[in-house]
Parts: sequence; structure tokens; C-alpha cells
Amino acid sequence: MKIPRVQLVKVFAVMMLFLSCKEKEQATATENKNEDLTSVYEGVEFDMPKINETSFPDYGVSIKDFGAVGDGLTSNTKAFAQAIAEVSEKGGGKVIVPRGIWLTGPIQLKSNINLHLEEGALIRFSRNFDEYPLVDTSFEGLNTVRCMSPIYAYEVENVAITGNGTIDGSGDAWRYVKKSKLTSGQWKALVKSGGLLNEKGDTWFPSESSLAGYIATDNFNVPQTKDKEELKKMKDFLRPVMVSIVKSKRILLDGPTFQNSPAWNLHPLMSEDIIIRNLNVRNPWYSQNGDGLDLDSCKNVLIYNNTFDVGDDAICFKSGKDKDGRDRAIPTENVIVKNNIVYHGHGGFVVGSEMSSGVKNVHVSHCTFIGTDVGLRFKSTRGRGGVVENIYISNIDMVNIPTDVINFNLFYGGNSPILESDQSAEDEQRDETLVPVTEETPSFKNIFMKNIVATGSGVAANFQGLPEMNLQNVSLENAILEAKKGITAVDTDGLILKNIKVIPSTGSALTLYNTKHVKVDKLTYQVSDSISPIRVLGSLSQDILINNPKTAIEIGETVSEGVVKTE
Repeated sequence: MKIPRVQLVKVFAVMMLFLSCKEKEQATATENKNEDLTSVYEGVEFDMPKINETSFPDYGVSIKDFGAVGDGLTSNTKAFAQAIAEVSEKGGGKVIVPRGIWLTGPIQLKSNINLHLEEGALIRFSRNFDEYPLVDTSFEGLNTVRCMSPIYAYEVENVAITGNGTIDGSGDAWRYVKKSKLTSGQWKALVKSGGLLNEKGDTWFPSESSLAGYIATDNFNVPQTKDKEELKKMKDFLRPVMVSIVKSKRILLDGPTFQNSPAWNLHPLMSEDIIIRNLNVRNPWYSQNGDGLDLDSCKNVLIYNNTFDVGDDAICFKSGKDKDGRDRAIPTENVIVKNNIVYHGHGGFVVGSEMSSGVKNVHVSHCTFIGTDVGLRFKSTRGRGGVVENIYISNIDMVNIPTDVINFNLFYGGNSPILESDQSAEDEQRDETLVPVTEETPSFKNIFMKNIVATGSGVAANFQGLPEMNLQNVSLENAILEAKKGITAVDTDGLILKNIKVIPSTGSALTLYNTKHVKVDKLTYQVSDSISPIRVLGSLSQDILINNPKTAIEIGETVSEGVVKTE
């Protein structure tokens, strides 16, 4: 049928209008993206390099083109590998995962690949441990061997994982589980499902190989043996992180849900130019080592608009552990963290305890922590070495933090903030014996916090340095802290507290022990009339200025005369 010329003209005009609108939408989207990044860089206190962003050719294939079947039963390992190889050979682009349940073994990313999950797409990783070969890597900050990660990238450039789908690591097949973390009914169901128990009967393991690795390990989760044959016997214990991106550049994680990881969820390692945004990162609250994000010896990073609800530390910065970390000599540096929400986790924002290469130049702002075990958490111990410095934290809101709103612990022994049945508070007690300062001595300094609000908490703040290496130049300004206990500072040098309101239900608002060069200005509080609002203790205390007229100050017997001055 011949179409009249007038109709053709009208159709052409409509098409041109449509294309014009699409171009405007794309231009607007580009502008919004630029504006978004511009706002992320705003207010940063140090010279933050601009991130080199990912960029991909306009080419893509669907995994269905390579025989993938989204029934949740068919293995699609080959289809993923073939699709990635095809796009890589064409110079890069999208590997599209459509709606469906896509069962697969490990996915190895190549340079210039954007793994894109469409709405309703669910990638679910195989529970068959034989599909995950042993690889050399780093875990808990140590050079070691683990099973290959479900998503693995090594020495690649320009890679992304995007879209609105979900990536599930089948972590419940890997993780051992402590009885104390489950209800009676949950524990009975888990034991009935298979696996086996340890000798005490209080920890479940998925296999004999997993239990063998646990028995052979006394240093967190890394076995002492380096023998490959011995490691093969405990392979099931060597749980991988779910997303491992190693020695790579220009990385984008934007949009998906990452959940149920065997160990840590997201682990960028020794990489740079990273953007992590709009993610939903989830793990069961009882998951062993179920961290959300562990940024490890990385530089030039943006982390914003994400939600975390995990079983261990949520947003955590690391840089290697002890000698392995010091030998690596790659700090985590130049990082912006903004507009994130954290629900359950052992810490909302965390530095350490593996920080032996150092952490520096970090901005954290406009985050909300709801029920995390600790709010702002800094941890290390003797033997680590490393320097943490130039950390700027502001505009943080916290609700129902059961332990410390702010916690510095340089005697960290590996315990959860809320002690479990197999842990003792004695494991992290202070040792006031002075030891020589060496490369193994950790140092935390130049850490600035302001505009902090916390209600319904356990402890307002705990600043604890080492006797031989005090916390140095730490400040807290403009804060409202409602907690069962007030602020305690031990072995700190250069602490500034300004315009702080402390509302403890018991005890003093502020206790200073062996602190030096402290300035307290405009501290307000609500404490019982029978309790001194401020206490100063310890024979090593020096140069303490308290600008709080008419405030009762209890000064310990060992404090030298003239150490405490008031204005």
C-alpha cells in the first residue's frame, strides 16, 4: 500500500521530535551526572583528584545469545565466559543479563566490560565448591590462598557492574555459623540440613574440609600453613570475598544489589579510580566476616548513595596487615564517602584493623547509621604499624548504637563490639607497659569530627591510644551525644572537644586519663548532682584547659598540681 506523502512527512516530523526529545533527555542525564559528581566533590578538605571515569563503546550482547537459560537450574558459566570474550574481542561494551535466575560459577571480568543487570535479573552463584579454584590473593590483610571469588577481576581497566538486578553469592553454603547467633529453631533446622558440628557442638560447618580449615587456623581466618597440598584439604574453609577486583583501574559499581557473600561482600584491592554508588549491600546479621565494603590499599575513590545492612563492618578501609601490609606499602588514600545509610553492622564507618600501609585523606559526610554496633570505629593494635591521618568526618546522624558512638581502640584483639559467647572482654584489656616505638607501632593522628548527633547509645565516645603512641590531634566539634555512659579519653595528645552536649544516664560526662594538651570548650551535660561532670585522672596528664565556668572537676590524686586549668 502506498503511503501518502503528507503522512510520511508527519511521521518523519514525529520521529525527529522524538529523537530530539531523546537527545535532550540524554543531555540532561549527562548534565545531572556531572552535577552529581560535582556535588560529591564539594566541601572536601584536601586536594582530591578527579576520578578517571569508565566509558564503554555502544555495543552489547545478551548472555541468552550464548545459550544462557534463566531457570535457576541450568549452569550458565560458559555462557557468561563466552559473552565476555565476545564483547572483549569487539573492543568492549555491555554484557547484558536479562530478567531471570542465572545460575553460574565464577565470572571473570575483562577490560572494557560492563556487566549490566536488567530489572529483575538475579545472578546466583553455584554452591558447588569445586567450581572455585584456589588463587593467590590477600585476605584479612595477609598474603594467602583462597577460593576464586564469584566475581573476579585481576589487572583490568575500565570495568563496571551496573543495572537494577541482584547478585547473590550463595554465602550460606560456605559460611560456618555460631549457635549463639541463631534462635533454637533456626539452629535445629541448620543442623538437620547437613554438615557437622565442632567438638564443643556450638559451631556448624558445611563440610569436613571447612572444619579442618577452622581447626588449622588461629589467626583470624587465614591458616598458618602455606603448603598448597595442605590447603587443598581445607579448601571449603577458604571462603572467597564475593567481588574481588585486584590491581585494576577505572571501576564503576552502580545500581545492583549485592548480597549473601561467602566472606566480605565487595573487596577492591590495590586499585584506583573507583566509583561505588547506588548499591544495596546486604548480608545476614549473623554472617561470619560478612563485611559490606572493604576498600583495601586503593586510591581516588567515590562512595555515595549506598545502603548497607550486613553481618560485620559496613564501610571499612584497610591497607594490609603487619609485615605483609607494611611490605605492600600501598595506603588507602583520597576517598570521599557521602550520603550512605547503614543499618546492621559491626561499624558504620571503620578504619582498620588491617591498616599497616596507612590510610589518609578521607572525607566522610552526610551518613546515617541506624543500629550499627559501633558508629565511627577506628581499630588497630601493637604490631600493625601504619599511619592513619587526615580523616574528616561531618554531619553524621546515629540512632540506637548499642556500644560506642565513636570508638578508637588500639588494643583491638579481634572481638566483635558486642561480645559473643566465645569471647571475653579480657582479650582487649589495656596493657600500660611502655614498649619501644618501631615500624610496628600504629599511629592515628589528625582526625577531625564535627556535627555529630547520636541518641539511644551505649557510650558517647571512647578515645583510646597507646601509652607509647598516643592518639594525636583529634577533635570533636558540635555534637549531641545521648548515651548510657559519657566520653572517655585515654592516652590522647591534642584532643579538642568544642560545643559538645553529653547526656549520660550514668556516670560523668567526660573522663580524661593520662591525656595531654587537651582543650575542652563549651561542654554542656546532664548528670546527677552527686557526680562530677568532668574527671581528670592519671599521673601522665599534662596541660589540660577546661573552658567551662562553674563546672565541678574531679582531679585524681596522682595528677600533678597545675595540670588542669580553667577559664
